[in-house]
Amino acid sequence: MPMQIGLDELLSMLLARVDGITLEAENQKNRFNIMFRILYKKGMISDRDVLDSVREEHRILKDIGLIEALPSAEALEAAAKGILLWLEGDAAAIRQAMEDYEKRVSDAMTKQQKPKIDVAPAAVLSQLDRLGGQQGGGRKLIL
Repeated sequence: MPMQIGLDELLSMLLARVDGITLEAENQKNRFNIMFRILYKKGMISDRDVLDSVREEHRILKDIGLIEALPSAEALEAAAKGILLWLEGDAAAIRQAMEDYEKRVSDAMTKQQKPKIDVAPAAVLSQLDRLGGQQGGGRKLIL
């Protein structure tokens, strides 16, 4: 006899699984942060190693076609600096970098022009249809 489950039970099971995966990913991230912080403090990873690895990662991404072009040297250095802040555990600098980033994103969003949509009255659209020689059915989309 087949077992039946309700949609709410299925959704609950899926959400529980997603929560478990999220928790495991966070746990794994914390472990990696701890291990790399240990290696960095013992001098086994240098600032130059981090920059070279960031550069190599982007080169590989370009070579396999996931990105079109390599980031600028400044962008690579900024990425390496962000990683180094985590390795060093400089909470104040990390917090400041996050605030600066949020401010730049907010400024970019306010500067971005929102598209303007004008709606023509039905009479104008009918007039355009008549000028275009269309009778009845077809309408023109004006962009």
